[in-house]
Amino acid sequence: MTNTHHPLRAVLLDLDGTLTKSDPGILACVKKAYQAVGVPEPTPAQLQRFIGPAIFESMSKYGIPADKLDEAVHVYRRYYGEEAVFDDPNEPGNKVPGRLYNTVYPGIPEQLRALRERGYFLAIATAKPEYQAIPICEHFHLMELVDALYGASMDNSRTDKDQVIRYAFENMGYDPAAGDRALMVGDRWTDVDGAKACGIDCLGCGWGYAEPGELVEHGAYRVIDTVGELSDAVEAYFHA
Repeated sequence: MTNTHHPLRAVLLDLDGTLTKSDPGILACVKKAYQAVGVPEPTPAQLQRFIGPAIFESMSKYGIPADKLDEAVHVYRRYYGEEAVFDDPNEPGNKVPGRLYNTVYPGIPEQLRALRERGYFLAIATAKPEYQAIPICEHFHLMELVDALYGASMDNSRTDKDQVIRYAFENMGYDPAAGDRALMVGDRWTDVDGAKACGIDCLGCGWGYAEPGELVEHGAYRVIDTVGELSDAVEAYFHA
């Protein structure tokens, strides 16, 4: 177990669209996958909806037939994790795989430091496979700002956000009976629905990839518009 101190105040943080602006790399790799299997790529509006849910779910929803799904996911993961063909937005002239065609939102490191100073247990909880999420967070120095990272499994047995949250709870020793409390922080309906399924609230991040009204419609208890509001919003929640 990660935690042995109760009561625990746990803040579960989504990755894509909450901590990092990851759409350039994800969508570039999605397009490569559709080209590889000969399926017309989704519309721009559909592509935007790829940020958040598991990749195979979005591909199934937007045109990849069942007999081409494994190949499409394989191509996506190859470009996302291995093929350094994209221009690095952080180091011009350098080529990176899709996972590093990505930037941390300005102000996120400062907000995470503020939360840790206030005694919160910070855990990244992402529907991205854990083996992909860890090197991304190491590269962008996010791992040193949080206490743990929990992601989806490689075998698709743990893909939905509620499954990731339950996995996080098991590993951090989360125990509501001992007074532990938790809050999900995320930018998509998947974060809100996953949190509700696990009996906790979700703080919505308006700077991410949600469509207008999405977070409120799914039941986020509050939506903040800027990164700079994060630590104070978390503090207000736990002291309400």
